[in-house]
Amino acid sequence: MKLRLLTMALLPCFTGCSTLFESQEAAPVVSLEARQPITKGHHTVLPGETLYAIAWEYGHDYRDLAVVNHIAPPYRIYPGQKIALNGQIKVQKRAPQQSARQTVVAIPSATVAPVLKQPAKTVATMTPSLSGWQWPAKGKVVKTFSTKENAFNKGIDIAGNLGAPVLAAQSGKVVYSGGGLRGYGQLIIIKHNEAFLSAYAHNHRLFVKEGDTIKQGQAIAEMGQTDTDQVKLHFEIRQNGQPVNPILFLPKVT
Repeated sequence: MKLRLLTMALLPCFTGCSTLFESQEAAPVVSLEARQPITKGHHTVLPGETLYAIAWEYGHDYRDLAVVNHIAPPYRIYPGQKIALNGQIKVQKRAPQQSARQTVVAIPSATVAPVLKQPAKTVATMTPSLSGWQWPAKGKVVKTFSTKENAFNKGIDIAGNLGAPVLAAQSGKVVYSGGGLRGYGQLIIIKHNEAFLSAYAHNHRLFVKEGDTIKQGQAIAEMGQTDTDQVKLHFEIRQNGQPVNPILFLPKVT
């Protein structure tokens, strides 16, 4: 009888404790498919964030954000700083994007330029092109690049084993390493030149930090499933801030 009364007395506590545990569940995973470029308002810089990561998150070219916010190279920002996501960007229009397998060739023009009273210096605006990319991980491509509204994906997803090595697809410099971007989990962003960056998301463990110089093929992380529903690598390449199809850059699988 005493045992029954004790059980009835503790039952509300168990129920309340269960409710408390349920309220502390992790935030839901944010799908990358739902992330669209943001062009209004501002972003308040958090500890560990870089201008490259903020530009990546909101779908901008880091150079455009730098111009709008008057941030000079090497683009240092600080916690609490407000980064405007809009504004009139007064920069020279860039040349059209070049395909990964195209070679940029300067063709001399036969047209004689008009004589100016004070000759002005011109700066070449050719978009740098990269070749010789390598696959960032071994595994099956379970989701391809797509711009379709019902299957939007800014990169490719490669399924693999937990802890499998993630390799740098091209040499460059780490401009972000951390877990601050929702939907990407543990993320690494590498800058290859002024136009090209690549990203490696959902990692289990990161081997590199911001500022590290990386060689192509170097192990930079372990494959994982942070902020996603399966073990995989989400891999992106961006050219002038815009997502491009990684398959066009990677060697064909035979």
